[in-house]
Amino acid sequence: MESTMPATNSATSSASTETVLQVENLRVTYGSFTAVHDVSFSVLGGEIFGLLGPNGAGKTSSLSAIEGLLKPAAGNIAVGGYNLKEKPLHAKANMGIQLQSTSFQSELTVTEIIRLYAAVYGLSLSDSEIEALLQNIKLETASSKRFGQLSGGQQQRVSLAIATMHKPKLVLLDEPTTGLDPQSRRQLWERMESLRNAGHAILLTTHSMEEAEAVCDRIAIIDHGRIIEIDSPQAIVDRHRNDAEVIRASRKGKITLEDVFIGLTGTAIRS
Repeated sequence: MESTMPATNSATSSASTETVLQVENLRVTYGSFTAVHDVSFSVLGGEIFGLLGPNGAGKTSSLSAIEGLLKPAAGNIAVGGYNLKEKPLHAKANMGIQLQSTSFQSELTVTEIIRLYAAVYGLSLSDSEIEALLQNIKLETASSKRFGQLSGGQQQRVSLAIATMHKPKLVLLDEPTTGLDPQSRRQLWERMESLRNAGHAILLTTHSMEEAEAVCDRIAIIDHGRIIEIDSPQAIVDRHRNDAEVIRASRKGKITLEDVFIGLTGTAIRS
């Protein structure tokens, strides 16, 4: 496994020196089964960090522990300098979470939903601030539409805007572009990049190797509950392009991140 600290390369040069998320020796168990084995990594401000792995590899368990939804068997998690076990409210106040599927009230308008969740965060947004927020996500003409009338891509943009309206240091994105068309996916990528450029730390889980290569400064590949690689996507490709398993996985002659991913994690379909 490579170092959990960022490599010195152009992919991470825009990141700050502030460690926003620190995961140390995380272990998650379900009865006698260990889903996550001593996982450690960090995410800096101004960095998009991807967590990749097959189904059942430990991604969801790791993310759930970071979100505070389950108690790990061992290890430490700190968000914005706050230990999640010792100061959970402070740590969670520094998080913004967007799940793969949204569960906002479909009968409410976009403006009503924004006002509702702003109040949850203790924010009072003026009409002009809501208008500016909608302009920022290119939905200024949809303010009076019911949430259920929006397309999947529009719903994800609203969800991400709500997850970040309180300006959290850490943004957790759980497969946010699954099922979206290419245009909607690209718009969300642009939004992720704008958040990174504003100094947010982003932890992204994805099954899309194209997405990981397109937006992630660094990635961690996790399998069987253990991190087996951490680096920039290109550095990982370069390091493994001559591996026999990777060459066998290649379909088009040019070695891609997907080839390396399959070479490292195997071809078996996970349930």
